[in-house]
Amino acid sequence: MDKEETKVQNVAYIRVSTLEQNTESQFEILEPYKIDKYFEEKVSGKNTDRPKLLEMIDYVRKGDTVYIKDFSRLARSTKDLLWIIEELEKKEVKLISHKENFDTSTPAGKLMVTMLGAIYEFERANLLERQKDGIAVAKKEGKYKGRKKINKPANWHEVYSDWSCRKITAKKACELLKLKTNTFYNFVKEEREVA
Repeated sequence: MDKEETKVQNVAYIRVSTLEQNTESQFEILEPYKIDKYFEEKVSGKNTDRPKLLEMIDYVRKGDTVYIKDFSRLARSTKDLLWIIEELEKKEVKLISHKENFDTSTPAGKLMVTMLGAIYEFERANLLERQKDGIAVAKKEGKYKGRKKINKPANWHEVYSDWSCRKITAKKACELLKLKTNTFYNFVKEEREVA
């Protein structure tokens, strides 16, 4: 294998919310980290379908390090942040945030991830409790319909297998399956829990 292919890389993810905003300050802040490859996009953090973020997660390999200016550039919720950290950890990729001075490979970084997980569980428990109360009221008033279940597409296993073996990217898998990104990753999570 070519040495260039196996070289560990410093990768940066840069994001601004609108096309009018510029990314220069983020490039400037991350420049001292000797970045090999940048992934840059201009899209709201609320949007889970961020092509460059998914491309970056697909691109990184074991031993790489991902640099960000701060957590708000990477995710807008604890849930999203934990999901991204988990995806990177599965690939044995470090995440370093400049502003928060956070490194997932250090004991302090690991502790912070655990704390974020606890905060998310607390937020989620509260949200589920409020949803349950709301559903109970809606049922009582005869207004509750429930969420329509999405079934896995007929070609799911074939496409999932290709994606797992890195023959195709997550973006391509979503195109082939005609699924939204978050639905695709929900099915991936289901698949891994069964395995």
